[in-house]
Amino acid sequence: MKKNKMIYQVDSFTEVPFKGNPAGVMLLDKEESSDFMQNIAMEMNLSETAFVIKQNDSYRIRYFTPTIEVPLCGHATLASAHILYDTGLVQKKDKINFIADAGELEIKLEDNNIVMSFPRYSLVKTDTPVGFKDVIGFDPIECYKSDYDWLIAIAKSQDEILQSKPKFELMESTGLGHLMITSESTDADVDFVVRCFAPISGINEDPVTGSAHCALTPLWHDLTGKTAFNSFQLSKRTGKLTVRLLGDKVEISGKAITIFKAEMNIN
Repeated sequence: MKKNKMIYQVDSFTEVPFKGNPAGVMLLDKEESSDFMQNIAMEMNLSETAFVIKQNDSYRIRYFTPTIEVPLCGHATLASAHILYDTGLVQKKDKINFIADAGELEIKLEDNNIVMSFPRYSLVKTDTPVGFKDVIGFDPIECYKSDYDWLIAIAKSQDEILQSKPKFELMESTGLGHLMITSESTDADVDFVVRCFAPISGINEDPVTGSAHCALTPLWHDLTGKTAFNSFQLSKRTGKLTVRLLGDKVEISGKAITIFKAEMNIN
């Protein structure tokens, strides 16, 4: 008898349905081709879909946008851990070790929060790209380059982040295909705000970007001297994260909620 695959849609970095960042999660019982996974991700049409397969005491995890495979994704990792805990495949007292292309990721559950240990990204100060204001809508205070071709631009105010209306059709050609914009928050309970754009990966604006905090956490540490932060992503769906810098690691915490599960009718 053929066994159909289960696929889940999970809203990450939120406790409220239809907020945070939706991710697809497919649990595999055998290795599948990259073409198969890319087609499923294209069908789901979410910013990322994760594919998880057990390997001894760990889990191999791969991430696909609707157009390409990416080495690391925060909200899809959180969604995958949520499904493993929620279905009882992993006991809540136990840690999860994911093996991603970007390295090993240790996950644990603490006080109903999923806590993920991610690699710290590098930061190199850089000049503001020519035409930045015309394409994004403001003049940044400073810009930094980080891993995986991310550019980070610091705005003068939260209002500049909120009011930014990027011209997505121009971003790739002006070197802004992977862009984070960030500023201090006006909310006393939030340290910094952020929006993330990745048109080069088929995602105009990512609703909530866990992996971006691998760069944002050390950046705001350098700017403030603090090691722990509350972050709020100012996308239409919004999302909140708690992050902490621990040496060469960044600890990212959040909650998630399952929206639906479905049985895949193909093999």
